[in-house]
Amino acid sequence: MDQTDPRRHIPRTNDLLALPAVLDAAGRLGGHVIRELVRDVQDRARRGELAPGQVESTLTSEVDARRATTLRPVLNATGVIVHTNLGRAPLSDAAKEALIAASGYVDVELDLRDGSRSSRGAGARAALLAACPAAEAALVVNNGAAALVLATTALAAGREVILSRGELVEIGAGFRLTDLMESTGAVLREVGTTNRTHLADYEDAIGAQTGCVLKVHPSNFRVDGFTSAVPVQELSQLTRSGDVPLVADLGSGLLAPDPLLPDEPDVTSALLDGADVVIASGDKLLGGPQAGLLLGRKDIIDKLARHPLARAVRADKLALAALEATVTAGATPVHQALHADADELRRRTDRLAAALDVLVVAHDGRVGGGGAPGVPLPGWALRLPERLAGPLRTGTPAVLPRVHDGACLIDLRCVPADDDDRILDAVRQAQAGFAAAGAAAGAGGAA
Repeated sequence: MDQTDPRRHIPRTNDLLALPAVLDAAGRLGGHVIRELVRDVQDRARRGELAPGQVESTLTSEVDARRATTLRPVLNATGVIVHTNLGRAPLSDAAKEALIAASGYVDVELDLRDGSRSSRGAGARAALLAACPAAEAALVVNNGAAALVLATTALAAGREVILSRGELVEIGAGFRLTDLMESTGAVLREVGTTNRTHLADYEDAIGAQTGCVLKVHPSNFRVDGFTSAVPVQELSQLTRSGDVPLVADLGSGLLAPDPLLPDEPDVTSALLDGADVVIASGDKLLGGPQAGLLLGRKDIIDKLARHPLARAVRADKLALAALEATVTAGATPVHQALHADADELRRRTDRLAAALDVLVVAHDGRVGGGGAPGVPLPGWALRLPERLAGPLRTGTPAVLPRVHDGACLIDLRCVPADDDDRILDAVRQAQAGFAAAGAAAGAGGAA
C-alpha cells in the first residue's frame, strides 16, 4: 500500500476496541458483536465510504445506537389497542418494575421463612383470586392456547369434547383451535350448525364418552342474522346434572364486565353463570404479559395443575411477576387507551395537525387481539400522504400508522401523551426525507 494512501490512517482494531464508548457497550452487546461493528466500520473506510477521521465517531454512534435485542420499540399509531403484530398489550409501569425485580434471583419456588420449596406462582394466583372472587382457584400457564391444551388433555384425552359448530374458530396464521384440541388425543364431537345450536343438541351428545363440554367465544368474528347459541348459564344447568365439566374459553381476558364492551364476556360473569373452568389470555384486555389464565372450581384446577403437561406449559418467573403486578395495580395502558377521553384525543390531534399543517379526520379505533370484533372506538387521526407510511415505519422512532383509503393515518389513542412530540418529530423527518429524495431525483433528471 502506498505511503500516501489514506487507508493507512484507518484506526487499528485494538485502538477502536479501547474507546470508552466501546468499552462501556461491551458488556451490553457482547465481544463478538462489538468486533463485527469494528470490522464493518473499518471495511467501509477501506472502500472509501468513510474518511479515516470519521471511523471513531461513526463507530461510537453505531455502538450507542445498537441494542442487545433486534426487537425495536414502536409507537402504535394505528388505533388498534391490542395489536398482535406489536406484541399485544404494552405493560404498565408496575409490571415493568416487577419484571426488573424478577430479572435476578427471586423466591419463585422458595419459602424464605424456612428454606423449603413453595408453590410456584402463588403471588399471581392470589392476585387473580382477589380480583375475581367468583373463582375458587387459579392456574397460570404460558399462553391461552396452552391453557386450552392443558384443560382438554387433563379432562378429555381419549374421550369426547362437545363443541358447537358455530364455535370452530380459526385465528391468525391459519391456527385452528380444533387442530389444537385433536392433537391432545381428544375426540371432537360437533353439535348444532354453523349459525344455530340449541340446548337439545348438547343434551343429545352428552354420554359416557364425554370428557367435557367446551364453550368458545368467537372473539375474532361475528355471525349475524338467523342465529342461535346456548349461553353458559343454560349450558351449566345441563352439565351439572350430568356431572360433566363445562369449560369456557373467553380469550380476551376481561376479569369483570366493562360497560364500554357490553357484549364482551368476562371471567367473573362466566363463573357466576356456572362455568367450571374459564380460560382467558393475560396479554389481551387484561393488559398484562403473555399468559394463559385458568380460573374456576378448585377440584378441577387442582387436577389440571397435577397433570404432567402443566410442567411443560408453566409460566416463567418474568410472566408471573408482571401478571401479579398488572392485576394488583389495575391501571394499564390497555385500559387507558380503551377508555381514552374523546375530547382529549381531539385536542392532542389538533395540536399536531396545526404544527404539521395537515387535516384531522374522524377515525374509529379497535380493541384488536380478537376482542370485541366490530365494535368501533370513535376518535381522530392525522391524515398524511400514503407515501409517508414507509419512512415512518423505518424511522427513529419507528411509528406504525394505519394505511387506509389512500392515506397514512396517525391515531393517538395508543400513543402516550408524553410521546406526542416524538410523533411530531417522526412525521417531520419522514416529510423531510421524502422531500430530499424528490429533490435529488429532480436534480439527477435535470443533469
